Amino acid sequence: MQSAVLMTAVRPFAHPNDLDRKRIERALKARKRYRYVTPSVATTIGGYRIESPCCSRNIDRDGGVVDVALLLHDPEGARWQLFRKDHGRGLWQLDSTHERLPAALERLNADPERTFWQ
Repeated sequence: MQSAVLMTAVRPFAHPNDLDRKRIERALKARKRYRYVTPSVATTIGGYRIESPCCSRNIDRDGGVVDVALLLHDPEGARWQLFRKDHGRGLWQLDSTHERLPAALERLNADPERTFWQ
């Protein structure tokens, strides 16, 4: 007698993907702060991590690369979660949740309280 094997379908993550990574890279060119440095967008499970050289020397006195933001896509709620880095504690903190990626990027680029681009 053969035993039946139950295969469960594993739904792949929609993010990260190259298309949205490029969209984020292009959108970052419109940021209000630290326009003289070139940030990079790294992929992570479920989203993207934005990092940049620290020209202000507020976070890294040597001007090294620091985390700026983390964008995660929630597939269940179809929303984007935008996190900022608490560099003192080394933890990501939820900043805001957005229905669409452009809205999250607009918040990140404006950064009125200087919580991302420090």
